[in-house]
Amino acid sequence: MIGIESLGLTAVTAAFVVCALVIAVVGTRLTNVADELADRTGLGEAVTGAVLLGAATSLSGIVLSVTAAARDQPELAMSNALGGIAAQTVFLAMADVVYRRANLEHAAASIANLAQAALLLGLLSLLLIGAYSPDVHWLGVHPITPILFVAYVFGLQLVRNAEAAPMWTPRRTQETRTDSPDENNKAMSLVRLWGGFFVLAAILGLTGYVLESVASRLGSATGMSDTAVGVVLTAISTSLPELVTSIAAVRRGALQLAVGGIIGGNAFDCLFAATSDIAYRDGSIYHAVSGDTLLWVALSVAMTAVLLLGLIRRQKQGIGNIGFESATLFGLYGAGILMVVRG
Repeated sequence: MIGIESLGLTAVTAAFVVCALVIAVVGTRLTNVADELADRTGLGEAVTGAVLLGAATSLSGIVLSVTAAARDQPELAMSNALGGIAAQTVFLAMADVVYRRANLEHAAASIANLAQAALLLGLLSLLLIGAYSPDVHWLGVHPITPILFVAYVFGLQLVRNAEAAPMWTPRRTQETRTDSPDENNKAMSLVRLWGGFFVLAAILGLTGYVLESVASRLGSATGMSDTAVGVVLTAISTSLPELVTSIAAVRRGALQLAVGGIIGGNAFDCLFAATSDIAYRDGSIYHAVSGDTLLWVALSVAMTAVLLLGLIRRQKQGIGNIGFESATLFGLYGAGILMVVRG
């Protein structure tokens, strides 16, 4: 972006903070709109969180990854995508801290969220297959890229079917919070709701484009590697919408929207790699990244598996009034950050 390269470290840091604040403010408003759309359209909180909220809050990240890939920065593109998945998963643990009545994964029991977590594990596995399969490509695109898109669409259909006609349902307890439409969410017309949703999503996408240039300049000014910049700086900042929206959803009582938004957003984030592979013109992007970046695929698999176990176990109370899975997620993410910073 014109002018970014000439800015000093203080100005670049200020621009980074401004971008993060814009993402946080817009993300909060987006949660309210998404919750109303879930009620008004009949999609339900879990599916709305996975498809609408998950995709919209990921726009800033996907714009950043694609832009970085097109500028021949594969490490930044992939580490932003993969670091974002890990960051967003630990954000769900933070939302669990905010929800004090019980373990969030216990209260937000949903077959759709279980199905989404299984889909996410499958997509992450495909990313590893792409990295360790033969380095072949057609017009610069690796075969795993179209497979990722097909798997995502097919998986979403399975999630939708699982919620519409479940073969089994989680046992309800006093702390279980079901997806109950708010009858008061009719002050704004459906057309205006959709319009507001797309405008807010576009703002997030534009902010992601600006953030890519800011983060690259900040990384070069501080001497950080592209992997560290992607995992520590851009992944966390572009994932702020997920943190803001999950906490806002918890405070609104839309627990399934909070969990579905994180897991569904993570599944959508796997497509960052696919779109980045298309934008990257020097061959397969999966083979252009280092082991430090691929480590975050494995870490994301481990964190998702822990989260899935938490959703199945449904522990009511645990360490610090959070579930065992949230405590484990904090530990795994902290270990990952430590390895990147020290590496």
